[in-house]
Amino acid sequence: MDFQQMQERARRVRARYAEVEASAYGRSWTDEEIMLGFLGDVGDLAKLVQGKAGVRPREDLDEALAHELADCLWSVLTLADAYGVDLAGAFTTTMDELEESLAEPGA
Repeated sequence: MDFQQMQERARRVRARYAEVEASAYGRSWTDEEIMLGFLGDVGDLAKLVQGKAGVRPREDLDEALAHELADCLWSVLTLADAYGVDLAGAFTTTMDELEESLAEPGA
């Protein structure tokens, strides 16, 4: 799946979530609420990273880590879409800038 397909699929899942939220709560989540959900996912991811370091072991660690990384990616894709950010373009530009700064003497 290429980046554009991932973005489109994230968009479809977000639209479905909005329908479920509207049915359950009378409205869909705001961008701010999506961000708060992302923060919760990052917290869950941090616990799984601790698990990989041996601090919080669990049997399904690799599967849970993959799932949480995908959840976080979905949130990033969804927030980028909500704010009109060309994430593929921004990623390319940012990586170019980072590589350039790392190539400088003393970096």
